[in-house]
Amino acid sequence: MTQPIHWNAEALWEAIAPQLPGFTVEVLPSIDSSNTELMRRARDGLTDPVLLIAEQQTQGRGRLGRNWVSGVGDSLMFSLGLPLAPRDWSGLSLAVGVSVAESLQPHLPAAGRAPKIGIKWPNDLWLEGDRKLAGILIETASFVGTHQHDMSAPRYVVIGIGINVRPRPGDGMRTAPACLQELDMALDAPTALACILPALVAEVQAFAQHGFAPLLPRFAQRDLLAGREVNLSDGTSGMAEGVAADGGFMVRTATGLQAVTSSEISVRPASSPLQK
Repeated sequence: MTQPIHWNAEALWEAIAPQLPGFTVEVLPSIDSSNTELMRRARDGLTDPVLLIAEQQTQGRGRLGRNWVSGVGDSLMFSLGLPLAPRDWSGLSLAVGVSVAESLQPHLPAAGRAPKIGIKWPNDLWLEGDRKLAGILIETASFVGTHQHDMSAPRYVVIGIGINVRPRPGDGMRTAPACLQELDMALDAPTALACILPALVAEVQAFAQHGFAPLLPRFAQRDLLAGREVNLSDGTSGMAEGVAADGGFMVRTATGLQAVTSSEISVRPASSPLQK
């Protein structure tokens, strides 16, 4: 029998409510997708700040529509929804990735050694450079009466994060996914969430004020692809040269330096066990 999970929702609320007036915390035992639920609510005009924790998702979604399915306690799955009006939305997924990676591994190793948790552009965290640990999915909805093409207007943003907590099967992958218990056997989903959430909210609010550019040095410390040969899903290949101030992925191709910004383009090293 599955043991109940103790999320300590009151402590989570107390940590965040001063930063987000009107903030609430909800825990659902099962739902199709926490992101889908908050987007449904936003379309119905419910746009207060909320943390929605899903103990199980039956139709969890990753990037490009990929499924994220997990048993109770095997993964940490949550969505943070809040109104946001950044000057530029570009690079938000990278800012989120930096925040989560730093919360889970606050101290970088000595110079010359790679961090255990790195960021694979645009929205994945990887453990020790070759296995996926977490995914980020960001969606936005216009407020009622807001012109959808006015990028300066406030929007409701839903930041969905899924992190493997316990070992899970590889499902045909060349290497099995990574999990938090490889970092620390004592880590469970509630402990990881309590570690991640306050810094995440603060980082998102800072992003709204200053954009991604101030995060460039911190991202570069965990950039898994910089200096590696990469193949793009559109057939282009080249050398990864980090990211631009707007979070665009920079690739040196045969025709010159190319900025990749499309969410429909995936990136993988040309010769590596990394999986998309």
